[in-house]
Order: sequence, then structure tokens, then C-alpha cells
Amino acid sequence: MADHDLNAELARLRAELETWKQRAAMAEALADHDVLTPALNRRGFIGAMSRTIAYCQRHDVPAVLLYLDMDGFKSVNDTLGHAAGDAALIAVAKLFLRNLRESDSVGRLGGDEFGLLMLHAGLEEGRAKARQLDAALKEEGFVWDGQKTELGGSFGVRALDGHTDPEVWLTEADAAMWVRKKGR
Repeated sequence: MADHDLNAELARLRAELETWKQRAAMAEALADHDVLTPALNRRGFIGAMSRTIAYCQRHDVPAVLLYLDMDGFKSVNDTLGHAAGDAALIAVAKLFLRNLRESDSVGRLGGDEFGLLMLHAGLEEGRAKARQLDAALKEEGFVWDGQKTELGGSFGVRALDGHTDPEVWLTEADAAMWVRKKGR
């Protein structure tokens, strides 16, 4: 094989490798993001929690987890349809992303449940953020067919308190949310 042919083949193989690297990076990013909303999916959110736990342990900084279960979401789907329900979930994720810092994470954990992870924040900051987001959900809601629909939810808030397992931390925040939901 002539040097010219070998160089051309190497250039082609390098270009093909770069294309595959880009595709792999895109597939990896998609694996961590919710297919509907601009939030992380459960897998991506658990990964963010693991990284946050490690960072907080290493640098001795606080973090807090908010767990949201939307109230009355089934009625949105039942009365306005599933497309409206999807629009509501997208609106919620966007509202959360607008109201958190870049160092924070938002994940759709499934159905109408969301997780919000706040770095450099403790329990009181988490509770204040939950109150602020609850008010914003009610005030902003979402618009469907020209009609504004109020949204709401129940938040569970748990500070990172020596947790080493993100699933345990998430379970505790979920349990705190159910206590609030049943108290309503």
C-alpha cells in the first residue's frame, strides 16, 4: 500500500473514530436525561446524588434533597388529556431549573415525582426553597389551550446527614414527603 493510500485510510479511520466518540457521548448524555422534560432521569439524578455525597464528605459542605410528588396530577391527565399532563411536567421541570442554581440538580424520578438536590444548603434553606417552589407552582401553573391551570405538590426535605447511599437518602426524603401529603 502506498504512503498516500495509507495516510488517506488513517485519516478516514480517525474521522470515523471521532464520529463514534461523538455518538457515544450523545448516547451517554441521553441515558441520564429524562425523555420528556429538561430534567435528569432517575439514573442521572442518582449519579448526581452520588457525586454530591462524595463532594460534601470531602469538603465538609452541606447539601439538601427535596422530593416532590405533584398533588392532583391525575386530574390534569383525566380532565385535560395526557398531552396536557406532559406539558405540565415540562412546565414543572422548567420552573425548577429556573429557580435553582447551576450547582443544583433537578431530576424526574418517575411519573409526577421530582427530586431537587441543593449543594451548599442545609435543612432550613431546603424548607425555604420548598415553600418558594410550592408558591411558584401555584402562581405560575401551566397554560393549556389558553387556560391557566394551577399546579401544586407535596415536598419532603432531608439534609445530607452522614448519608453514604443515595437511595437511602432518597427514600427518607420520599417518606418525609408522604408525611406532608397525608397531613394535608
